[in-house]
Amino acid sequence: MTNPSPVSSQRYAHIVVGAGIVGLSTAFKLVDFGADPATVAVIDPAPISGASFVAGGMLAPVAEVQYKQEPLYPLMVASKNLYDDLLQRLSEKTTCSTGHRTESTFVVGADRADARHLTELTDHQHGHGMEVQRLPLRQARKIERGLSPQLSGVVEIPGDHQVNPRMYCAALLDALQNMGVTIFDECVNRVDGQARTVTTDRATYTAGMVYLCNGLGAGQVHGWYEGEHSPLKLRPVRGDMLRLRVPEGMDSPAGRVIRGFVEDRPVYIIPRTDGTIAVGATSREDARRGPAVDGVYTLLRDAIRIVPGLQECEFIEAITGERPGTPDDLPYLGKVDDKLVVSTGYFRHGILLSALGATVGAALGMGLPVPTLEPEINLTDCAPLRHA
Repeated sequence: MTNPSPVSSQRYAHIVVGAGIVGLSTAFKLVDFGADPATVAVIDPAPISGASFVAGGMLAPVAEVQYKQEPLYPLMVASKNLYDDLLQRLSEKTTCSTGHRTESTFVVGADRADARHLTELTDHQHGHGMEVQRLPLRQARKIERGLSPQLSGVVEIPGDHQVNPRMYCAALLDALQNMGVTIFDECVNRVDGQARTVTTDRATYTAGMVYLCNGLGAGQVHGWYEGEHSPLKLRPVRGDMLRLRVPEGMDSPAGRVIRGFVEDRPVYIIPRTDGTIAVGATSREDARRGPAVDGVYTLLRDAIRIVPGLQECEFIEAITGERPGTPDDLPYLGKVDDKLVVSTGYFRHGILLSALGATVGAALGMGLPVPTLEPEINLTDCAPLRHA
């Protein structure tokens, strides 16, 4: 439940713009770091409705490795290392489930070419000190009986886990409301001046510090920069996701996250704690705002090739999200001036990187030292104005 808009301007020490996983996590860390909940407000016209609602939710710094994205690796690992503590602290403030699961992740190759790709990727991961174990197909199928016997290669990643993004965000929202943080269902369109006047479609607020955490919407918030155009070069990268339901009385065909390459196309299968299965995800930059027919077809075909039992499940929905991409695929994370923190542009890694973004963003906004991260990261690579 959100709060009604004030009749006149109100002041908050901290105003977080955006109630997806980054904004909600940032507000949570502000209180965790000592901010009075009564001085924290979160503003979003439709909480938990953007990219976080569609995301896969894999906490997978190893499986998410891609060639030529080496600067992302330490960010992903550092954020994953923050998650256990964040989940524990969250559990103390809410009884809502986060859908957290800790089974290892399997990554499979469908044909010989995919197996070669998997071997090369495993060597690359090993070269960066990541834990990946090759498994004989027979052994893998003893663990995951739903795997196709026709696969050409399997590796196991012990440390890659998952949360259910919808459940996790709902738990964060519940925790914030339990602690006394104010939530406004409004749309922020301007952040003005050193006083940081925050203007929405219904009201005006002032803030000691503003946190711009609203994904693609951050590029539409005016007033905080000089010139006509936002310095945030965000672009929508659309992704299609499918949700299936395991029929009553049937065992789930997958007992852990199973990622795969099918004729070099990536696909993943995510069994949830609520008896559903997520299948994803495409990555496209075209004009289709809804689910793409070719994408839905390819995802189902490739997922069934890896785990044939999926065809016995019920189809719930196909849904499309818009990931906030940047020119170099690194997030915008940092303090722009003494009144504004920017935390957006997390592209395909918003769920995984939200722990890092929230921890760093909240510390910067409160004037605290950024907690020691493992591994150490260079935040200058994420400077919000680097593409201005």
